[in-house]
Amino acid sequence: MADYLVRYGTMRFHGIFSWHNAKQHLRREDYVVIRSDRGLEIAQILCEVTEKDRAQFPPDIVTGSILRIMTNDDAREFSRIHYHETDEFRTCLKCIERLGLNMHLVDIEHIFGGERIVIYYLADGRVDFRELVKVLATEFQTRIEMRQIGVRDEAKLLADYGDCGKECCCNTYLREMPPVSMKMAKLQKATLDPSKISGRCGRLKCCLRYEYPVYEEFLSRLPAIGMRVLHDGVPAKVVGYEILAQQVYIETEDRFRKLVPLSELSLPERRQTFRKGSRPERNSGGESFSEERGAGKDAGENASRRRGKM
Repeated sequence: MADYLVRYGTMRFHGIFSWHNAKQHLRREDYVVIRSDRGLEIAQILCEVTEKDRAQFPPDIVTGSILRIMTNDDAREFSRIHYHETDEFRTCLKCIERLGLNMHLVDIEHIFGGERIVIYYLADGRVDFRELVKVLATEFQTRIEMRQIGVRDEAKLLADYGDCGKECCCNTYLREMPPVSMKMAKLQKATLDPSKISGRCGRLKCCLRYEYPVYEEFLSRLPAIGMRVLHDGVPAKVVGYEILAQQVYIETEDRFRKLVPLSELSLPERRQTFRKGSRPERNSGGESFSEERGAGKDAGENASRRRGKM
């Protein structure tokens, strides 16, 4: 028995499925018939999964069994089902309009084994679709599953290529789509023009998240803007930096600015700015020095208390 990672369904789900025919090895991009929790489906083989590989997958990943390699009859049946999905979409759209439901129909997926029809839709809030389900179940003579999705899922269903010229990430390999914030774009010095950093879904591009941890790690090594440093024994102030190049823009007291490598800077021992994930050093008395202003303020307050006691 061998386990394989497969991709299946309109939403391109991923799962680990078992193949019990030890005499026949499956190859990448082979099409097979699987039994998932939704019924019989057509899936594509991605790779073989070993016991060591399993530790890298989430514990809740879908599992099941591979029944057979897709035959010519299976291919013809799959094409027939896909062809009739267009008519089913029109029928569903007419029912939605007739019932006056406030929802936007995105796509319809007819499961290969005929166990159910999944209807993907967009809506601002909750929709009472009980009457719609009754009508469609009578029309199609199968189980109807309603699934409300977001705009990112809509792009996953319908989008093809991104601005980079490659297939949309959500349309190929992304299993989850965590939120992307404007902070990630600012840190990477990407343009803040929404039309240039937004994907096909209209939201910030998922790829802004890919290199964000690297930028955070490299940023943690750099001194903060406004910090006092020494360059060749000359005092200067940090006014900017190039994160990936690990270079710092400094300004000397005569207002001269230049870009220097981080390795050429000397940071005052008690004036280092510590970023997220690091801890300030402590002196022998147990006090911590984190920021120049904060240290000065605390020292002033302590001096005031001592004068008050005297």
